[in-house]
Amino acid sequence: MGQALLAYMGIVSIVLLILMGMDKSRAKNHEWRIAERTLFTLAIAGGAAGGVLGMYLFRHKTRHNRFAFGFPLLAAIQIFIIVQLWT
Repeated sequence: MGQALLAYMGIVSIVLLILMGMDKSRAKNHEWRIAERTLFTLAIAGGAAGGVLGMYLFRHKTRHNRFAFGFPLLAAIQIFIIVQLWT
């Protein structure tokens, strides 16, 4: 069960990381953006680690307190759950 959950969270994290990069690119080009609700939904669904990585890799949403505090908090909770299930 732990390996399947870890694989799932890894996939969702990669998807969120890619979406953060796409949204940053769209923001620079004044194009249609990805909804913040979509980004948070993926973070809550297990991809918070990818969201945190995307925030700092692309320097995106780092000034928004909901993201700056929310994504790392969600990532910490998700990592804690993985560690608890793994041990």
